[in-house]
Amino acid sequence: MQNDMQLKADVEQELRYDPSVRAEQIGVSVKNGVVELDGHVDSYFEKWAAERATMRVANTRALASEIQVELPQSEVRSDEEMARTAVMHLEWNFSVPNTVKVQVSNGWVTLRGTTEWQYQKEEAENAIRPLKGVKWVTNEIAVAPVVTAVNVKMQIENALQRNAQTDSDQIAVETMEGKVTLRGHVRSWSARAEAEHAAWAAPGVTNVVDLITIN
Repeated sequence: MQNDMQLKADVEQELRYDPSVRAEQIGVSVKNGVVELDGHVDSYFEKWAAERATMRVANTRALASEIQVELPQSEVRSDEEMARTAVMHLEWNFSVPNTVKVQVSNGWVTLRGTTEWQYQKEEAENAIRPLKGVKWVTNEIAVAPVVTAVNVKMQIENALQRNAQTDSDQIAVETMEGKVTLRGHVRSWSARAEAEHAAWAAPGVTNVVDLITIN
């Protein structure tokens, strides 16, 4: 109970510290290291920022977000306008290939198509997330490398060892063709995210299953 009370206080403080989040609109509750967020925000970006801030806090084991996006009337955009704006932002982003497609329905943006690398898939979502009128983003882009995965296990293990944020000796890497499975445990969500990022950075990887747990 004491640990949960401290974690709750830490999350609330981190939300107040993040300038992109209005902490007074977000409620925080904690049970056994699992943080639940609720409340209402004015944009999808703020919802995402609040969730990201929570995951940065040490001892957060999992996150359940019930935050609702309620757009102010001045921020509401038609689906047609949002689609045009989204396409323009993707076209102007050097990291996003022209194989990415956009669909908008009632403020819900769905990204489809293919990219060669995971970072391109992530960059496409990053470009859309802060746009006005967005209520949610679903990223269904498939990663389809043009190179064949070779020595993936060794490359990922070496990358983990080079990264100061990952507990590389606590992570096991399994590979089968382009699929990578990560197992083990680390001290924080940021370390888990770094390990997953290292796996995706290996040439030829098409899928990463992250089974790493947080101590």
